[in-house]
Amino acid sequence: QVQLVESGGGLVQDGESLRLSCAASGLTFSRYAMGWFRQAPGKEREFVAGIGWSGRSTSYADSVKGRFTISRDNAKKTVTLQMNSLKSEDTAVYYCAASPSVIGPRSVTGYDYWGPGTQVTVSS
Repeated sequence: QVQLVESGGGLVQDGESLRLSCAASGLTFSRYAMGWFRQAPGKEREFVAGIGWSGRSTSYADSVKGRFTISRDNAKKTVTLQMNSLKSEDTAVYYCAASPSVIGPRSVTGYDYWGPGTQVTVSS
């Protein structure tokens, strides 16, 4: 049984940082691209960042480029999202997802497995 569990969410002030982690089990982690998505109230789930099998290939939404960094540790089966210079518009539930693709796709439909999400709230 595949499980993805996010951690690290919370309440921060504008300009502060948070580090989200996702622990995976039940899958051959090194053969899955990983992604982070987010969903704000009343909005659709949107792509935030993706990372390929080896970690060398990464992609970001324009809204977070230069502020967020995605990384992975295949030995520990974890993927991390370092979020700096947070803004109130970053407030959302953040989801970790696993895709059988080599490179993390930007579409929700490209991912087979999802975590339950972790809330990030940025207060201005």
